[in-house]
Amino acid sequence: MTVLIATLIVAAIGLICAIMLVLASKFFAVPEDKRFSDIRECLPGANCGACGYAGCDGYAKALAEDDSVKTNLCIPGADAVAKQIADILGKEAEDVIEQVAVIHCYGDCNHTVNKMDYVGISSCGAAKTMYGGNGKCNFGCIGFGDCVKACPQNAICLQNGIAHVNTRLCIGCGICTRTCPQHLITLMADEENLLVTCSNKEKGAAARAKCSNACIGCKKCEKNCPSGAIKVENNLAVIDYSLCTKCGLCAENCPVGCILVSDFNGIHKAGNRS
Repeated sequence: MTVLIATLIVAAIGLICAIMLVLASKFFAVPEDKRFSDIRECLPGANCGACGYAGCDGYAKALAEDDSVKTNLCIPGADAVAKQIADILGKEAEDVIEQVAVIHCYGDCNHTVNKMDYVGISSCGAAKTMYGGNGKCNFGCIGFGDCVKACPQNAICLQNGIAHVNTRLCIGCGICTRTCPQHLITLMADEENLLVTCSNKEKGAAARAKCSNACIGCKKCEKNCPSGAIKVENNLAVIDYSLCTKCGLCAENCPVGCILVSDFNGIHKAGNRS
């Protein structure tokens, strides 16, 4: 009988608490802006932060509350999402500059060698703590695939000991850029066609002794660029894409071939083209 009474008391307390919670949720509920839920439903849910906000919820909240927030900040969603958001807010759709991840290193096993046999956790971050990684070039790709594991699109793979991005699969979320301990990965507008595939800031002879693809800082690319879009800074060629006319003269005049000319179209343009 004692057990039964105790059980009934606990059940009664639970019932009372449940009723109180229901009443509290009804009378103290904060009405949700329907625009927030509609916008949030449009966003891809990558929570990558490429928009500059803390995930998709943060961006949707900002859009719903502040009319000055741009509708074209979702890089993974591209123009389709920007148009949906603009329709919800009653604004004119803004163009999205689609971006892709690119890796500023081509020091694969055909161009460089390891300086040691690393034995430890299979992670670029862990290997970097051991003398900057196992590669002879301390600026290059360590090659254990932290970016591969982080990519939500499976757009990155390891080939010949270094990471490669398949831009046709890349949505430009930028998660890999924050994962690489060498800071080799950046986002670039996929309409560009030139990429410096080196990050070594040592002087030419020292850089070339470690990797045959290394930039030697000779400034031939800089001297031959008609628009002044490429400069050698800290012994390394750097392209200012806002000035680049895509003529390709820098690549033609690079004596070591570390400037790549390619079609970097991402998943959005590639999908529309097919």
